[in-house]
Amino acid sequence: MNESRNKPLSWAVVGGGFAGIRTAMLLAQRGEQVTLIEASDGLGGLASPWSIDHVEWDRFYHVILLSDRYLRSVLKDLQLDDEIAWVQTKTGFLASGKLHSLSSSIDFLFFPVLNGLQKFRLGLTIFAGSKIRRWKPLEQILVEDWLRKWSGDSTFEKIWRPLLQSKLGDAYQRTNASFIWAYIQRMYSARRSGLKREMFGYVPGGYRRIFDALGPHLDRLGVDVQTGTSIQAVSRNKDGGFQLGTESKGVKSEVVFDRVVLTTPSSHIASVTTDWTDDERSRLTGTEYLGVICTSLLLDRPLAGYYVTNLLDPGIPFTGIIEMGSILPMEKLDGNYLVYLPRYLMSDDLGFDDSDADIHSRAIQTLKRIYPGFQAEWVRAIRTARAKAVMALPTLDYSNCRMPVTTSIPGLYCLNSSRIVEGTLNVNEVIRMVDEEFNPGIWSPHLALCHDERAS
Repeated sequence: MNESRNKPLSWAVVGGGFAGIRTAMLLAQRGEQVTLIEASDGLGGLASPWSIDHVEWDRFYHVILLSDRYLRSVLKDLQLDDEIAWVQTKTGFLASGKLHSLSSSIDFLFFPVLNGLQKFRLGLTIFAGSKIRRWKPLEQILVEDWLRKWSGDSTFEKIWRPLLQSKLGDAYQRTNASFIWAYIQRMYSARRSGLKREMFGYVPGGYRRIFDALGPHLDRLGVDVQTGTSIQAVSRNKDGGFQLGTESKGVKSEVVFDRVVLTTPSSHIASVTTDWTDDERSRLTGTEYLGVICTSLLLDRPLAGYYVTNLLDPGIPFTGIIEMGSILPMEKLDGNYLVYLPRYLMSDDLGFDDSDADIHSRAIQTLKRIYPGFQAEWVRAIRTARAKAVMALPTLDYSNCRMPVTTSIPGLYCLNSSRIVEGTLNVNEVIRMVDEEFNPGIWSPHLALCHDERAS
């Protein structure tokens, strides 16, 4: 293309989750002309808010860690970082029908599920994982093999297998060891040195408050936000730019941009153009996703007070119990105690077809099973959210199987959460991924190369 070096490029960023939002922010800060396109009616993706009865909070559960420096940098730009409320949290385990705290060294010492040797090996596993810095070799090892090596067979069967199965189902048998390493790293970073206590935080008002601030911020940067607009097709035009086929409220149209960044799930990226190479299409369609069915309940009273309760007992149809009310005072939610019951499963699992009524019935029966005296009347409101593409399954050698950011199609880029390999999926890691891939002159040359194309 023969472009003036001083003329801003027009960029389409497809996908209004945090990957798309952060990409649009960085491009706009460089003086580019940016349009952020989102299929749903609002920004946020997995971090979007919603209403449960008359109470508005996050659709899926989120917390902020003291160490979430990428997210906190964005919140600082929005003048929200100083408003974060920090809370010391507790962790619980359900084993043999009983709840046990595992929130301190004393709790660990008296944890009845494991004997002395098993506790030593579990502690050794977590300590070893926290000290590992070279994560790539772990991609060549199955998570079960690594955990059995460090923790031993008995500890694996009692602790690790039920936790892996609750999170990954049978897919844990194909998952690499960097998966558990990333979780250990994040949980260790949640603890303050010295007290060694988990400190989690939230912005008063939740992600609704964050997006209320992000909208004007994007506007000040000059980003044109278009929600309720889906991308049906992307094709090169004769001028070297891109023609996007869009649909909004049933109306189809075509728009033209110089550059396009796709941040949507890999299956959608694979479908928008026929111009991928065989290798690229294989990488995109070969990405397996975990999804989640997440039930939110508003209760009239607290449960056990653990932020997360890990479920070791078999036959429970949820991954864990998240008591957001252990962090968020009831007065912040009109006197309600917020609980999440997530169930993670592969994106093609038939469980996604279960009715809300069936899921809600299982949720209440599960709470009755775990908490003595629990009554259905405690539930003031209940609602279930579904997302089929939440986290890419990290199989063996996963980082070498990902779709590259820079594609075979000049000017078309792929930057979605499937590229995360050094952390768990959360908002901080998504922002970190974008910053490291798209911040020229510091981490990545991608945008610098794009700008150099103008001289051609």
